[in-house]
Amino acid sequence: MKITVVGAGNVGATCAEAMVRMELATEIVLLDIKEGFAEGKAMDMNQCATLHGFDAKVKGVTSDYAATAGSEVVVITSGLPRKPGMTREELIGTNAGIVRSVVTNALQHSPNAIIVVISNPMDTMTYLAATQSGVPKNRIIGMGGILDSSRFKYYLSEAMGVPASDLQGTVIGGHGDTTMIPLTRLATYQSTPVSSHMTEEKLAEVKAATMVGGATLTGLIGTSAWYAPGAAGAALVASIVRDQKKVFPCCVYLDGEYGQSDICLGVPVVIGKTGWEKIVDYKLTNEEQAAFNKSADAVRAMNAVLGTL
Repeated sequence: MKITVVGAGNVGATCAEAMVRMELATEIVLLDIKEGFAEGKAMDMNQCATLHGFDAKVKGVTSDYAATAGSEVVVITSGLPRKPGMTREELIGTNAGIVRSVVTNALQHSPNAIIVVISNPMDTMTYLAATQSGVPKNRIIGMGGILDSSRFKYYLSEAMGVPASDLQGTVIGGHGDTTMIPLTRLATYQSTPVSSHMTEEKLAEVKAATMVGGATLTGLIGTSAWYAPGAAGAALVASIVRDQKKVFPCCVYLDGEYGQSDICLGVPVVIGKTGWEKIVDYKLTNEEQAAFNKSADAVRAMNAVLGTL
């Protein structure tokens, strides 16, 4: 089995490393446009094989999509990263051209591949891939909600002083500082509502921190985060190639679900070997649905920019 990661920067390289250590494929191809960059990252990872005890191989290539032929999954991380003070939306002009080119080239050599989009602005880049690739919509998946949910559980664990692994929490909606929706009502700690373990004020603080979690890290390290985004991408790919049927919040094309159509937005979906297999209905309250609709309006406004490029 072969998996391709396009973009050997921080997120792409971290995702590739996580997947090779998980041995999700016999070969992971890491592709970048910068001469020698992916080759160097791949060599560095392969030199960890005896230290971490894996047998999978990473192959680095420069703009050689022929080397990606036959990939079961293609993960797209390429594009400009965020800088401090920059929103994900500001990346749309440059990254749209990059993602369009990557999807076209990847599918030329791997026509049956499932496409995982990590590039920002993720909702709009996923919509671009879903509407212009010509492949079935279930084979186009945006990763964002998995990352946002991981951050939600992190902030909950910090606030409660409990292991994040004992928490369940989901973030739906857009993958943006003002468009994501941490579902505090449904968050649980060992099967009990987290609302019974903290005040409404503290829970509101956790929600607010989650929504700006990416911007917080960008401000601290001077660029977009990479450890958690890379790990989130690898977890998504694992559910695909191992047919795990995990329920993850992912950005997928909606056709009436959650009251929205002709848009890619984060909702809980079952992930298996064919891509996203089913959208799970969480039965939102009126307030949650209103927030979801507002998130959709914002993402739809971003999508409209695609028509001007």
